[in-house]
Amino acid sequence: MADPKGFLTTPRRVWERRPVSERVADWHEVYRPRALLPVISEQAGRCMDCGIPFCHQGCPLGNLIPEWNDYAYRGDWEAASERLHATNNFPEFTGRLCPAPCESACVLAINDFPVSIKNVEQAVADQAWALGLTPPQPPERLSGRTVAVIGSGPAGLAAAQQLTRAGHTVAVYERDDRLGGLLRYGIPEFKMEKRHIDRRIDQMRHEGTRFRTRIEVGRSLDAAGLRRRYDAVIVAVGATARRELPVPGRELAGVHQAMEFLPLANRVQEGDYDTPPVTAEGRDVVIVGGGDTGADCLGTVIRQGAESVTQLDINPMPGPDRPGHQPWPVHPKVHRIEPAYEEAGATSGRGEHGRVYSSATLRFEGGADGRVRSVHLAEVDPVDRTPLPGTDREIPAGLVLLALGFDGPEADSPLAAQLHLDVDASGGYARDEHFATRHDGVFVAGDAGRGQSLIVWAIAEGRACAAAVDAYLTGVNSLPAPVCPGDRPFAV
Repeated sequence: MADPKGFLTTPRRVWERRPVSERVADWHEVYRPRALLPVISEQAGRCMDCGIPFCHQGCPLGNLIPEWNDYAYRGDWEAASERLHATNNFPEFTGRLCPAPCESACVLAINDFPVSIKNVEQAVADQAWALGLTPPQPPERLSGRTVAVIGSGPAGLAAAQQLTRAGHTVAVYERDDRLGGLLRYGIPEFKMEKRHIDRRIDQMRHEGTRFRTRIEVGRSLDAAGLRRRYDAVIVAVGATARRELPVPGRELAGVHQAMEFLPLANRVQEGDYDTPPVTAEGRDVVIVGGGDTGADCLGTVIRQGAESVTQLDINPMPGPDRPGHQPWPVHPKVHRIEPAYEEAGATSGRGEHGRVYSSATLRFEGGADGRVRSVHLAEVDPVDRTPLPGTDREIPAGLVLLALGFDGPEADSPLAAQLHLDVDASGGYARDEHFATRHDGVFVAGDAGRGQSLIVWAIAEGRACAAAVDAYLTGVNSLPAPVCPGDRPFAV
């Protein structure tokens, strides 16, 4: 135990954000550079090293949180990095992007503020890179077996790295021009700068993983033929089938899916465009959807110079405290002030930047030019979400972004037919308890099988699927398998 009285004497502190006026003027990460490290030792010292560390179960990766907290408290970054990387291939990703269900499961959270686990994780990961503690780990010998991984998101990359380090020859196929999946083109630069992805990809290349971009397996490359060329295939294409909003006016110009809009903004940061083909600059923007993707759109349109922004959330506003039906250690739905909402509250054009809860979109209206001009919405019943009579109103809109989540893999992809993949009741690709499909040697990992989920679940599934593939190829269980396909977060 790092500091026996730390949880009693030290208040919780988290990484300080840059001033809103500063950060909305650029696309860098929102937190103050170098401001995290000075507070980490005392925050890690709040860890109680519980006899039953529920934080292990709160995170599907099974992160050894009390162990690396203790090392971080003592400033032993090498040991902390070793313990952190023992269960997580990409802690600098999760330290920035994960909503930290481990903190909700912290025993201290029963009656106090939890340990700032996420910040400790990110500090350890960043220190590991800064101190040269993350060299490539190429295998000592090759197995002679080959694996193709379809998709370069967190699940595909984790599976590829595990299998490469185990001695198999692995090639990752990605349909986009750059690697990373939604980490690359879905996550805005201000949440995670893409240099972190590039650094990991470079590490993986030096370990021996091969990458093939601009190849869409199923279209530009026959999936059945790919299976014949490799000893095993992992399908890790994510859950990218976007949910639609079938209301009148959906066809109007200026109404876009969030995942049409966000990649264009990210491509500006990559240098592909000087200005994005679809921009919020000078427009009244309406974002339909209150989840993480909606928040990503919100932060993006503010930086692009939107005239006004209204975000519509069909759910009621959560309270500040854990609700009774979501007891510890469940990750609760509470009101959290994410950076984008802080920015929305502190900035405005002639209109207001705001969030409207318990609201449903009824229709879009356009002008003679066929472009959206307004959104009609109404309050909804909190139980069945039906519009309430007499609550209709109209707000201006020159750009509408649909951030409604994802249903599963894309239904029109020929990949499924070529690999004989079945779709289960949840809309994902069916697999057994070993991540295997009915087509021998074909496995499914990540959101493609689980459905839309968190980055920690994607990495955990990638690691577990790699273990299953390694056992399939060698007959030996030698890699860690943190989760099974049927595992779910703490629930009540």
